[in-house]
Amino acid sequence: MQMAATHDETLRQTNVYQGDDARWEAVKARDAGADGQFWFSVASTGVYCYPSCAARRPLRSNVGFHGSREAAERAGYRPCKRCRPDLPPRRERHAAVVVRACRMIEEAEREPSLKELAAMAGLSPHHFQRHFKALAGVTPKQYAAAHRAQRLRGALSDSGSVTEAIHGAGYKTAARLYEQSAAVLGMAPRAFAKGGAGEHIRWDVTPSWLGPVLIAATERGICAILLGETEQALLADLTARFSRARLERAEEGSEFSVWLIRALELIGRPDRPVDLPLDVAGTIFQRRVWAALREVPPGETTTYRAVAERIGRPKAVRAVASACASNPVAVAIPCHRVLASDGSLRGYRWGTGIKRALLNKEAGK
Repeated sequence: MQMAATHDETLRQTNVYQGDDARWEAVKARDAGADGQFWFSVASTGVYCYPSCAARRPLRSNVGFHGSREAAERAGYRPCKRCRPDLPPRRERHAAVVVRACRMIEEAEREPSLKELAAMAGLSPHHFQRHFKALAGVTPKQYAAAHRAQRLRGALSDSGSVTEAIHGAGYKTAARLYEQSAAVLGMAPRAFAKGGAGEHIRWDVTPSWLGPVLIAATERGICAILLGETEQALLADLTARFSRARLERAEEGSEFSVWLIRALELIGRPDRPVDLPLDVAGTIFQRRVWAALREVPPGETTTYRAVAERIGRPKAVRAVASACASNPVAVAIPCHRVLASDGSLRGYRWGTGIKRALLNKEAGK
């Protein structure tokens, strides 16, 4: 089903640029999405270009359109030196550069400097950082820190020594890791190594317009907002997620009560912003997906493919869907705003009925 939807979406995108009038509109708009869909030539200069070319706009009477770069060259035109239409589209070239930089960061024994990464890409440090962040969603330094954190998670699970794991993950000193551990792991390194043992999580189940909802928090923020049919099922879900943490039903009057009220406000009015601290851990990829989801405004929707393209991983549609399914905080990370390519509601881990209800609520229906 996913493959068929992807094929249909590709056809729709291609059909947008059918006809000379539509193609001329794309040229006037310098639409980068049209790059690779068609090329245009300019009779007065003898060159052919991508639709997004930043050169001065030619007269319409001098413009011709071609379905391939080869067709443009057969017609006697040479490639523009500014937009380089004889090479892959700029977005693809930039994506390839970012992928190479990510591999360089992941495989290096020490963190490469911004200058070294930019030199590898053949760009200035400023332009490289701008392209990297636009595609990856984070700076090269943030990506390197997240990669070390991911390596640390694996090392802590496999190693008998926390110190060995820390140094093996690329941290120069244990002190440096412990300073960052709350942001990196969501809990202290030794607690993480023991599967969360020693972590104190308070929880409560309360009714809502969506049915029973379980809200749980560490000392740092909300770590779970779970939807279900019964308190027993919700508690079983929480226990499975935090099997070695100390789970305790929250008492009234604690700071948790304030977070509980804010979480219920968010569930009751998902169209309004609510100041709600979150303490969720995930892989680099999951966190990039979740960050992208939080940028989708209430009342609007996106698709798994659009999210994949937004984070610079256009082929990772299924992985984006998996990251949405792994979301531990319903509504706070609004995975309900993601639809399939054909506009259907499939794929919501708490059921399409709840997904439809949330979308209708946000749309004021």
